[in-house]
Amino acid sequence: MESVTNLRETVLAQLRSRIVSGEAAPGTIYSVPAVATEMGMSTTPVREALLELSRTGLVSPLRNRGFRVEAATPKDLENQFDVRIMLESGALVAIARAGLSDVAPLIELADAVAAAVKAGNVADYIETDRRFHEALVSRANNPLLTRMIMGLRADMRLYGINSPEGLERQRASVSEHYEMIELAQTRQTEAIAALITRHIESWKPLLTSALQDVSAGSARALA
Repeated sequence: MESVTNLRETVLAQLRSRIVSGEAAPGTIYSVPAVATEMGMSTTPVREALLELSRTGLVSPLRNRGFRVEAATPKDLENQFDVRIMLESGALVAIARAGLSDVAPLIELADAVAAAVKAGNVADYIETDRRFHEALVSRANNPLLTRMIMGLRADMRLYGINSPEGLERQRASVSEHYEMIELAQTRQTEAIAALITRHIESWKPLLTSALQDVSAGSARALA
């Protein structure tokens, strides 16, 4: 039998994927008993997962109703892109300056991302991509920096990720992961800074446009 902690992480990953991908639109209400029934588990790990999401602002608790998915703004997204570029480029430059070793675990994680893209499984792509980047930035040996980066990544709205353009961008990201490993191994600091900046910024037009469409639709619905 899985532990409550493992079950909570399972629920957390699934609900976060639904929210950041736009599958669960702003205003969606998640009832703890309903989610527990859907996922075939007790209410405890579900409640813990939703409380964790509420601490990051993705959902807000509603008295006697559950948790409501909150909206994000294009300005929120712009700020997240700017800070991610600053933090992740700094982390990867530090890793490359020191020289990356023991790359087999990172290659295995990059392979998992490639497999998710090949299968066309967006939820798996989001999760395997998260694991790859967490493992990579953790090589900077700065736990605070890793937590900050992964917190930003976890809460970024990825609306449009499952569109044709999003799927194409996923495919392009696969080779970039392997390139990051190679550049860090060979201590190419300037090249890796440019690559991670491009890797992040290439998503910006797609995600911003999709978020603007969602925001406009929500405004029309309230008018």
